[in-house]
Amino acid sequence: MNVFKQLLFWMLIFFLALVFAQSTSKYWHPQPVEEITYNRFLELAQAGELEKIELRKDNALITGTMRNGQRFKTTGPQDPELGRWLFENVPEGTEIEVKPRGAGEMWLSMLASLIPVLLVFGLIYLFLARQASMGSNQAFSFGRSRAKRFTDSMPRKTFDDVAGVDEAKQELAEVVDFLKNADKYKALGAEIPKGVLLMGPPGCGKTLLARAVAGEADVPFFHISGSDFVEMFVGVGASRVRDLFEQAKAARPCLVFIDELDAVGRHRGAGLGGGHDEREQTLNQLLVEMDGFEVNAGIIVLAATNRPDILDPALLRPGRFDRHIVVDNPDCKGRKAILELYVKSKPLDAGVDLDMLARQTVGFSGADLANLVNESALMAARKNKKKIDMEDFEEAFERVIAGPERKSRVLSETEKRIVAYHESGHALVGRMLPEADTVRKVTILPRGLALGYTMHLPSEERFLRTREQLMEELTSLLGGRAAEEMVFGDISTGAQNDLERVTEIARAMVCEYGMSETLGPRTLGRKHGPVFLGRDMVEDRNYSEEMAYAIDQEIRRIVDECHQRAQKILSEHRAVLDRLVEVLLEKETIDGEELDQLIFEMTGQWPPGARKEKAELLAEAKASSSTENSG
Repeated sequence: MNVFKQLLFWMLIFFLALVFAQSTSKYWHPQPVEEITYNRFLELAQAGELEKIELRKDNALITGTMRNGQRFKTTGPQDPELGRWLFENVPEGTEIEVKPRGAGEMWLSMLASLIPVLLVFGLIYLFLARQASMGSNQAFSFGRSRAKRFTDSMPRKTFDDVAGVDEAKQELAEVVDFLKNADKYKALGAEIPKGVLLMGPPGCGKTLLARAVAGEADVPFFHISGSDFVEMFVGVGASRVRDLFEQAKAARPCLVFIDELDAVGRHRGAGLGGGHDEREQTLNQLLVEMDGFEVNAGIIVLAATNRPDILDPALLRPGRFDRHIVVDNPDCKGRKAILELYVKSKPLDAGVDLDMLARQTVGFSGADLANLVNESALMAARKNKKKIDMEDFEEAFERVIAGPERKSRVLSETEKRIVAYHESGHALVGRMLPEADTVRKVTILPRGLALGYTMHLPSEERFLRTREQLMEELTSLLGGRAAEEMVFGDISTGAQNDLERVTEIARAMVCEYGMSETLGPRTLGRKHGPVFLGRDMVEDRNYSEEMAYAIDQEIRRIVDECHQRAQKILSEHRAVLDRLVEVLLEKETIDGEELDQLIFEMTGQWPPGARKEKAELLAEAKASSSTENSG
C-alpha cells in the first residue's frame, strides 16, 4: 500500500509540472525575434515596412512585427518625442500600441524560464528530505528487536517430524503441556523452568526441535538469532533485549527462542580490551530480563548452542536456564528412525535395508542422514531410475564420508601399486585383529582428497573404548605405512592423515585417558586456556619439561609397539598381502566378504574378526530361539 501511495504522489507531481509547462510555453518557448538597430527601426517605420509597433512608456524597449511576420526588437534612447514622431511619419496601416512598463511581464518571463530549474531542485529536495526522514526512522529503530513471530503462514513442524531424540522431545513436550494446561501444574505448586537450553553438536536437530515446539504450542512464539542483538553501535544490543521482552510481556504466556546463544552469552571477562564491551552489556541485560528484580512470569526462553563450555555461568544457573537438554548424535535405533522419517516421501526399492544403513552410519547426525538420503535421491535421478535402491545409498554414503569420485585423477602404474599396497596393509592388519572394526570395503579409486581408502564398519555401537581396542586401532592405521616399508623399502606421503590420527590417539591415551603404564593413571595438561582468552586455547601445560619429555617418550613407545605389531602381521601373511594387491589392481574395489573369502582361501581359516562376528551372531540366534521356546 505504501508503494502505491508513493507512485500516486510522483504521478501527481509530474502531471502538475506538465500542465504548468503547457500554460507557460509561450514564455519559455517564444517566437524567434530579430534584434535591429534603432536607426534601422526608424527607416523601416518611415518606409511602412512595419505592421505593428509596441512601445513602452519609457521607450526603453521597442518591439513589434514586420510585414513579413518577423518579430523584431530594439532599444530606444528613451526619447519622449518618439511617439509623436511615429504618428506623424509612419504611413497609414501601421498599428502603434503603447504599453505600460514591462517589469511584470519581464518577471513573468524570467519565472517561466526558471520553472524547470525550480522543479528539478524541488524534486531533489523532496527526495533528500524523504531519505533523511527514513534515515532518522532507521536510526531510532536500531534499538528495536528483530525477533520474528511464528505465524500460521510459516512451514509448520511438529514433534512427529523429529526423530532420534526421544528424551529431548519428552522434556520439551512437558514445556508445551505446561503452557496448554498451566492449572494442572499450579495446583501442585510446580513452576515451569524459566529457560531451557538445548546443547549438542552441529546438525543434531536443536533448531528443528525449537520449530517443533513452535508448531505444537498454542501460544505466541518469537524466534531470533544471538547475532541479531550485537551491532557496532553501543547500547543497541541491550536495547533490543529490552524490546524483545517487552513484546513477550505483551503476548504472554509465550515462548522466546534464541538460536546460537553463544554469540551473545559468551563468558564475561573474555575480551582482551576490558570487560565493558557491547556484547557484555547485551548479556547483562539478558540476565536481568530472565531473572532480575522484575518478574517475567509466563515467558519461557528456549536457546540452542553447540558451545555450552564458553557460556557465562550466570546464564546457566537455576532461575535462568534451569533445564539443560543434551541433543546428541543419535544411536543406531535413532538413526533408523531418522532414516524412516526422511525416506517416507521418497520411492524406495524393496531391497533397501535401513537397518544396514543405520549400522554403518555411526557418528552421523540428523543433518548428515538427511544429506545422505538426499544424495541417494540425486544419484537415482542422475541414472534415470524410478526408485532409489541400495546401490544409490551405498554410493551416496561414500560420497558423504570421502567426497566425490575423482575419475579425472589418473594415477601412474607405480603410484597405483603403492596405493594398492597401502590400502591392502590397512585392510589385512585390521582384519587380523579381533577387536578392530570390520573392514567393509577397500578401494584404490581416488575420491575427494584420498587416492584410495579402507572403509571400516563397527560391529556394534560403542560408547567406551578399551586400551586394547585403541591399540588395535593404532595398529590398523599404521598398517599402510608398514606395508610400504616392507614391499618398497621406502615410504610415501600417503600416510599423512594416518600419522595425524595415530599421534592424536596416542597422546590422548597418555595425557587424557591415563593408559600409560609408565606415567600411571593421571591427566596431564588442561584442554582449555584461561578465561581471559575466551577458553579457546587447545591445551594449557601444567607439567614440567621433564614430564613433557616423558610424555613424548611414552607416545613414541606406544606408536613403535603398534608399528612393530603391524609389521609382524604383514610379514606372517605376505602371500595374502600380495594376492590382495593383485585383486585390487584388477578389480579396483573389493568388499569385506571378498576379503574374508580371500584370507580363508590363502590361509585355510577365517580371520579372527570374522570368527568373532560369527560367534556373536550364533549367540544371538541361540538367545532368540531360547526366548521363543520359553514363550
